[in-house]
Amino acid sequence: MEASCLDLALEGERLCKVGDYSAGVSFFEAAMQVGTEDLQVLSAVYSQLGNAYFHLHDYSKALEFHHHDLTLTRTTGDRLGEAKASGNLGNTLKVLGRFDEAVVCCQRHLDIARELGDKVGQARALYNFGNVYHAKGKSICWSGAEPGDFPEEVITALRKAAEYYEANLCIVKELGDRAAQGRTYGNLGNTYYLLGNFRDAVVSHEQRLLIAKEFGDRSAERRAYCNLGNACIFLGEFERAAEHYRKALQLARQLKDLAVEAQACYSLGNTYTLLQDYERAIDYHLKHLIIAQDLNDRIGEGRACWSLGNAHTALGNHDQAMHFAEKHLEIAKEVRAVIDPSVGAYLEVPLMFVLTDVFTDVLGDEGFFDLLSRFQSNRMDDQRFAIQDGRSHLSVNSSSTSPPTTPPRTIRKSFSESAASPGQEPFLRLLASAQGRRLDEQRAGTGNSLPGLRTLSEHSSTSSRQMILSQVMASTDATEPDDQFFDMLVKCQGSRLDDQRCAPPPPSSRGPTVPDEDFFSLIMRSQAKRMDEQRVSLPSCR
Repeated sequence: MEASCLDLALEGERLCKVGDYSAGVSFFEAAMQVGTEDLQVLSAVYSQLGNAYFHLHDYSKALEFHHHDLTLTRTTGDRLGEAKASGNLGNTLKVLGRFDEAVVCCQRHLDIARELGDKVGQARALYNFGNVYHAKGKSICWSGAEPGDFPEEVITALRKAAEYYEANLCIVKELGDRAAQGRTYGNLGNTYYLLGNFRDAVVSHEQRLLIAKEFGDRSAERRAYCNLGNACIFLGEFERAAEHYRKALQLARQLKDLAVEAQACYSLGNTYTLLQDYERAIDYHLKHLIIAQDLNDRIGEGRACWSLGNAHTALGNHDQAMHFAEKHLEIAKEVRAVIDPSVGAYLEVPLMFVLTDVFTDVLGDEGFFDLLSRFQSNRMDDQRFAIQDGRSHLSVNSSSTSPPTTPPRTIRKSFSESAASPGQEPFLRLLASAQGRRLDEQRAGTGNSLPGLRTLSEHSSTSSRQMILSQVMASTDATEPDDQFFDMLVKCQGSRLDDQRCAPPPPSSRGPTVPDEDFFSLIMRSQAKRMDEQRVSLPSCR
């Protein structure tokens, strides 16, 4: 017997739950080929298919099907479905760096959740809002600016992220959702870290660590230890930082994750350099170097060589320092041809320091540590901002409803989760076509614009036919329900529908064995700016 659309969709959902998204997509696509007259099933297929493509990093397809879902749910008046579709669109737009559009979608999600008294939906919308503003701030502040020199736009975005995370925490605490609390504490700690509020970052990451241990989530536990170590570095608590990094290293080895094991070694090596324990620093940098070579991570290998050069210079081992300096130069020239030029230039800057240190012994105990102390002291007070304890500028609907139970044989709609991989096609193409064609296509011919909506069979009852057609064509005699929402999106774009098409986000210039929050790279860039300042000027001849 031929499988129905629902049967195929349920199998696709099962496959996605176990992480086989490619196979899940095949079943969802097959379900649409079979088609269905059930608009609820079709909406769920769109939602699940969009999220499957999201996990496969095909963001153009994810946008396409979440947009189909939004169109269908708005046309049929499914407010809960519209909220979820808006949230999924917001998450996908965030990944593509289209933050203004993502904000519009997140606001729609939040507004509907409040209207429905859906506390779970409100919490998700607030969390997504925080993620959008966090990503926006981070995308700017890590594009070359240094902590302490962030533009006001970055500070504003990060403060908004903190406010939304705090509002989310209020609700998930009320709901008793410890897993959600853990995720939010982690993101809130990262936001405080970027703002320079390192004490608050420590408090948040300690809560994240506690909850990770409750759930036996060793990956989250490892991340929490790394984040605690990073915050302690900027607080000048190097011994505590080393302790956190050692625990992160132990967990990385338990998880058998070589890349994060190398990251922990990298952080430990730099921390022991700060503690002037150069022998141990060399030991950890060599471990990092070996893993980077095994994983063919040339960027990580270059960082390790640079660090080893510095450590050997501090010990007076100039032959070893020169060896690693030359190796670093070789890698820098190689990598520069295949990565962003700004990163290639960055790789060559430390080399100049290694060579300078080999011949003049400039770095030693004074240059590097003086830099770090100045770097810290200038940031400790300037970048703090006050968050009112226990309060938020965001109002939260006090009404609550229990999440609906899902009956058997029903495919559920789901939410996409954050990711950082590049997408292919901008939402504007979908938006422009939607604006230009929806008044005609969403009437009697809607089946042509909504894939998988099957033409009613002769066996369908008259009442069923009339019910479905009336749902799909509900907006024929009135203003399209999408008008106000899509007009808001268009305003975000201005009049540059073609000029602002989004290229995929640039590939990460970070090697897999180098930590995401590589605060040592900030110190390196600061050193480069101070090269001339630290030189001794010769008296002029008279």
